[in-house]
Amino acid sequence: MSPGDLRDASRLSFGMFTIFPVRPPTRVDRAVAGAAMIMAPAAGAALAAAVLVPLLLALEIASVRDSVLLVALLVTGALALLTRGMHMDGLADTADGLGSGRQGPDAVAIMHQSDIGPFGVITLVVALGIQVAALADLALNGTTTMAAALVLALVVSRGLIPVLCGNWMPAAAESGLGKIVAGSVRPLAATGSLLLSAMLVAAGLGLLHLLATVPSAVPAGLGPLDTSLVRILAIGLLGVVPALVVAVRSRARFEGVTGDVYGASVETAYTAILLFCALAA
Repeated sequence: MSPGDLRDASRLSFGMFTIFPVRPPTRVDRAVAGAAMIMAPAAGAALAAAVLVPLLLALEIASVRDSVLLVALLVTGALALLTRGMHMDGLADTADGLGSGRQGPDAVAIMHQSDIGPFGVITLVVALGIQVAALADLALNGTTTMAAALVLALVVSRGLIPVLCGNWMPAAAESGLGKIVAGSVRPLAATGSLLLSAMLVAAGLGLLHLLATVPSAVPAGLGPLDTSLVRILAIGLLGVVPALVVAVRSRARFEGVTGDVYGASVETAYTAILLFCALAA
């Protein structure tokens, strides 16, 4: 792949998964789209940085323990803004499609409707409730603990995307995005993306540990990070299991995957990882 293709892939990846201002790619085909999916964990790391930097700076002014629920709501809202709510929309549409009881194109047609049905609303309320409650609980255990969980959840949930873009997940007949990216990532490239996810998580946790051990760099309320990297990565792997269940079930019901299924899988993994981090804290 040429440098120009890699540049287009990075622009497509950050343009799809974030609201960060990037130039549109000059060319979009399956090769560029597949490379963009492989770069998804880097977009997750950028989202973590965009949320955590102002949050940690805010700790210079006020202790997070005084308003953990408010912090959790602000983080959740900020991430929804930074991602255009794309994954939440996919989660709601997929829930409506699965809840409809219909099969194949009939179920996909329900997902493409502009309104959100009762299954989608209930699923969104529960998922957002879990996210806010988990973040608040993690904040009570220390700001570093919450920050580490966010890094893990944002990077690993995006690291799942190239895995779902392998040949084992064909596109549904009525899919738009699915037709472009389904089967576009080879197993070796997906493995490389998982390794990238692990390295980004390790780098993020290392930076948090450094901040917590340098007295002059410690904001108010930033405590030590005493959880091992192996344990954190194990929680990340556990968190992708529910997302894989959603993806496999959707493939069977919709006779393939759609862009909504990718979004639902990301949001499910993100929610599950935060939940398991809170339970393990």
